[in-house]
Amino acid sequence: MKTLPAYKYNGARSLVLLHESHMKSFLSTWEKAKKSKIKLPETDDLDYQSLETILFHVLKASRGYMVWICDKLNLDNPQIETPPPIAEVKNKAGDYLNHLFERWRLPLINVPEKSFRGKSYKTNWGDDFCIESMLEHAVLHPIRHEFQLKNLIKTTKD
Repeated sequence: MKTLPAYKYNGARSLVLLHESHMKSFLSTWEKAKKSKIKLPETDDLDYQSLETILFHVLKASRGYMVWICDKLNLDNPQIETPPPIAEVKNKAGDYLNHLFERWRLPLINVPEKSFRGKSYKTNWGDDFCIESMLEHAVLHPIRHEFQLKNLIKTTKD
């Protein structure tokens, strides 16, 4: 993948790179969880019915964060494809991540720092976030799910 160019706001550039790093790490841990055949706790949450639904959830959320950011900043739609269907997500996740990273890298290059803070917008789940908060949330989301999977892997080995 090409080197990420300079951004008007280096904080956004840093968060885009952190997002990439943690999404890659999440996928690696997800693959270890799959090989370990871990059992998920029972829940009514549809995003946690299987390892595939967790993977789909993390990929879909990542797409959604950038689409939301572009919408709130009145930027062009980033043209991020939807993740592969759950039945195919295991085999296509790596390729999808490459597409996701390519599309995540573009929209915020010329956005000035002042656009990232100072104004809040309603998220799809009803909370108020500024743009920088949403970027930070996008970075933390795969970290949280990776943490869950690592704990399940550890519990399975004990």
